[in-house]
Amino acid sequence: MNQSLRSARTLALVIPALLLGGAYVSQYGFGLYPCEMCWWQRWPHFAALALAILSCFIPPARFWIMLSGLAIIVSGLIGGFHAGVEYGWWEGLTSCATAIGAGGGDPLDAIMNAPLIRCDVAPWTLFGVSLAGWNFLISTVSGCAIVAMSAKARA
Repeated sequence: MNQSLRSARTLALVIPALLLGGAYVSQYGFGLYPCEMCWWQRWPHFAALALAILSCFIPPARFWIMLSGLAIIVSGLIGGFHAGVEYGWWEGLTSCATAIGAGGGDPLDAIMNAPLIRCDVAPWTLFGVSLAGWNFLISTVSGCAIVAMSAKARA
């Protein structure tokens, strides 16, 4: 395997792992619970990680790495849509998600007392860019780089 493909694989493993890690740190460390569209952005990153891991064991590695890059791009595009909803550029979902604790007790009370997580409100921003916006920027750029490096690599 040449250097370009090794670099693409490394990115395909590291980018979704870091973005998912950041999502879980913000959720469990800082109480920024995900809305439904936040979850939509996580699923392609899980898939990208699995595909990148498959590239280590099942040939041809280039195929799995390219699929991983495409999954990362999908997450970025979902993040772009979500950011547009947060900024009010277009309408998103009409339903919202709730964060229910696993502390036991009456499940109905847990549901009724859970905070409502809105998809159209950014709970945190950095330089005016929401978490969904950052996912859009990081995922689309890195996903495109992974696909480009994989396509350019010699077999």
